[in-house]
Amino acid sequence: MPPPRALVSHGPYKTKGWKLENVSLRPLRENELLVEVIASGICQTDLHFAGLQSGHGVHYPRVMGHEGAGYVRQLGPNVTTAQVDDPILMSFSACQTCECCRRGHPAHCHSFDRINFEATGENRVFWEKGEWEGSAEPEIFGQFFGQSSFASWTIVREDAVVNVSGLVEGREDLQLLAPLGCGIQTGVGAVINAAGAQAEDTVAVLGLGGVGLSAVMGARIAGCKTIVGIARNEARLQLALALGATHVVKIDSADLSAVTEGVRAVTNGVGADVTLETTGVPELVAEGIRMTANKGRVVQLGTAPEMAVLNLPIHELWEFVPRMIEWVKEGLLPLQKIVGFYPAEEFEVAIADMKSGRTIKPVLLW
Repeated sequence: MPPPRALVSHGPYKTKGWKLENVSLRPLRENELLVEVIASGICQTDLHFAGLQSGHGVHYPRVMGHEGAGYVRQLGPNVTTAQVDDPILMSFSACQTCECCRRGHPAHCHSFDRINFEATGENRVFWEKGEWEGSAEPEIFGQFFGQSSFASWTIVREDAVVNVSGLVEGREDLQLLAPLGCGIQTGVGAVINAAGAQAEDTVAVLGLGGVGLSAVMGARIAGCKTIVGIARNEARLQLALALGATHVVKIDSADLSAVTEGVRAVTNGVGADVTLETTGVPELVAEGIRMTANKGRVVQLGTAPEMAVLNLPIHELWEFVPRMIEWVKEGLLPLQKIVGFYPAEEFEVAIADMKSGRTIKPVLLW
């Protein structure tokens, strides 16, 4: 195989700490797969952890990325999820043994943070120089969310793999589906699984990035009668309408309470049955609670600035990803309207376009 390339975080990306470079891979261990990555979405969580100088879950140097798509090229011992050359999507890891995992809620795994964010000797996947045998410890941390998919080849934990054999048709199809690993399933799953939204429900979505717009599409799939998209950016408000929102409310930075008034105006003063807050802005979190009707449900998705990390509010990932693929094929989940593709070398352009709102969900191609 050609020398693996990886986008290595040597420090916060804002200080030019991200570099595309050649790396090497250690041998596979039990329940691991070698994957040729063809695409990986960029998520705000990547920017969060690789945008800090230090703190919980921050380790340098490290390869980030957790919305990967690719093909299995080699199996470690005891792998049963896939065979060589199977197409796969990658998502988060879970212990599979705690009470939440046993009950089918791996996103709430008791060891979620340790497995997905913290770096230890056993998940140092890449190294830059020397041979594995007899060398010093590998130099580059990996297995972020079990995968570290900002690389052309990577070593993946089996529990982070969703085998999509028979569900995809070729490389381009698989590239489009890469963001299902985190951002898309977070938004769609929050509406359908966590909130259990029904056709008679009114849904309000605060923030219209990749997660928020996915929540809008999820509410449309659920057949919700009223879907309110809320954001500052006019282009995103218009895109929300195109993706299924019935109403939009523009955020007035000078008067954030106006968003609650706008939602209540749409709902005849009652408020939303389901509110999904995706911004993490404390003032908007408070408004999200205020705009919710009596006995309504609030699903908090945005990460607050105090470095708190929120688990993804989704249910059984291995069942839900195939359902989302069917929705993509049926046109109910039109990913092509929010996904933009970039060569891996243009990662800085992709991040800038994501931050400016030009592209909702950038995907790096390897």
